[in-house]
Amino acid sequence: MRAPSGSRPLGLDTLVRLQRALHESGTPRRLLVPDGMTAPLGCDAVAVPARFGPLVMPRLPRVGCVYADEAHWWWIVPSDSDYALEWPAPARYATGAVVPDAPGVPGLIHRPDGTVPYTPPIPLYLALCRLTGTTPTWSRPVTA
Repeated sequence: MRAPSGSRPLGLDTLVRLQRALHESGTPRRLLVPDGMTAPLGCDAVAVPARFGPLVMPRLPRVGCVYADEAHWWWIVPSDSDYALEWPAPARYATGAVVPDAPGVPGLIHRPDGTVPYTPPIPLYLALCRLTGTTPTWSRPVTA
């Protein structure tokens, strides 16, 4: 039996393998906003290696939802918080709060009071610049 395009139809074994592959480690996963919270500005996330997480928290005036796994801590920020910012390495910016290469969805370790999940991006950016010894983008000399 052939499909109209000339290719073979997928068998049940192939479909089961594909479904399992969607749930294996390395499949991108999205950080979800906890029940009872809303994200009117959309959600992105900023990740740092786990060793930096406890150093960042006390430097922030307000902390939104923070997720963690063994390798990274993730802060929820409003969508487009990377606009005109170069987040300092080793931080990673994740559009849509999609967590790539995670064995599972990181666990929620901090939930703020209130109904919005956001950590203010500028204080987070400045805290990460300070910890990594990176000059903020707007303080760098302009070159022609």
